[in-house]
Amino acid sequence: MITFDDAVAYALTLPDTELSTSYGRPAVKVASNGRAFLYTGHEETSSFGIAIDLDTVEMLMETDPDTFWQSPHYEGWPAVLVRYDSPDPMRVRAMIERSRAWTAAKPKTRPRNRKA
Repeated sequence: MITFDDAVAYALTLPDTELSTSYGRPAVKVASNGRAFLYTGHEETSSFGIAIDLDTVEMLMETDPDTFWQSPHYEGWPAVLVRYDSPDPMRVRAMIERSRAWTAAKPKTRPRNRKA
């Protein structure tokens, strides 16, 4: 059994990471570009989300649908949900590492214009 706190603790051992928020909810970001790669997601009672390329999303859902899945909210987006009750925590950790590396390769986020 992996919890969100376990996933966050592991993600924070990776280089260039920081605890932050995304859309007002807890997330782990790549510090140098400000992009979230691990977050609570919309199904926080059963899963957490990681940002990852669409090819990997497809492969994970095909090879281990009991662990990796998408709700309709995430379909078509480079993100996959990870169930807390995954029987393979080593694979989950490997995907957290891959998510961090994929996200770290992206450019720094641009500030959003706030409406007055």
